[in-house]
Amino acid sequence: MSADDRDRELTDRKFYHARQEAGFVEAVPPTTPQTAHPAYRLAFRDTDFLLREELRPVRFQLELLKPEMLLDEARVGSTLVMYGSARIPAPADADRALAEAVTPERRKVVERLVANSKYYDEAYKLARIVSEKSIIEQGQRQFVVCSGGGPSIMEAANKGASDAGAESIGLNIVLPHEQSPNRYVTPYLSFQFHYFALRKMHFLLRARAVAVFPGGFGTLDEFLELLTLIQTGKMKPIPVLLFGRAYWNRIINFDALAEEGTINPDDLDLFRWCETAEEAWGHIAGFYKLGL
Repeated sequence: MSADDRDRELTDRKFYHARQEAGFVEAVPPTTPQTAHPAYRLAFRDTDFLLREELRPVRFQLELLKPEMLLDEARVGSTLVMYGSARIPAPADADRALAEAVTPERRKVVERLVANSKYYDEAYKLARIVSEKSIIEQGQRQFVVCSGGGPSIMEAANKGASDAGAESIGLNIVLPHEQSPNRYVTPYLSFQFHYFALRKMHFLLRARAVAVFPGGFGTLDEFLELLTLIQTGKMKPIPVLLFGRAYWNRIINFDALAEEGTINPDDLDLFRWCETAEEAWGHIAGFYKLGL
């Protein structure tokens, strides 16, 4: 239903809709000191008021409700969430990335990033495999690809879905430096967040599986929070596919955590090591007995 249709429907009600009353106000220019003062603005149209420190709980609620409502309207029942670096280049861009490394130190770093560029391809393949399945349950789309909406591994996820002719979700975050959605995110499923906490919540509210690729602090944060939620029983177990055993074992000594007793040995079963998209999809399909 369009906004105009909703407004026409609401004209039969006893009270005017907020959008209609806002239109009444805007149709009459301020003519007195009282009507020109910010205090007279409708609260929900007063940006300065909404951005006050005391209104943070309201902004939390708005960031929770907007994506939730729009994803419901889009019939998104569940998602395949894909986490990963914003810095790993696509294989096609590897030579250019190396050529732009102007110092030996920088070249060494870029060489390591390029060594992990194979995971761009695996993220693309996994997103494409899942999107081509076009799984529908009870009128809702299942395993809709959802990424952080940015470049690199995130771009690969949205591109894989797009090339399969499917829509996909991007959950971007406002950062001090420029950050914008990659061009493969479906426009009406492209969301922007101010609060990391609300963004991470939306990653997992519909997640039916999560694929984690090599990444930095952000990927670590998302991955470890997910494991914590499942470990503590706050979230039901779902397939968690960890790509890049050599990379992650260099970053985190998972076995040492169990040896030190700070986690249980069976906590290491909360995720599954993967190297290929086919392997990851096989685990997802087996977990849910999809038979596809």
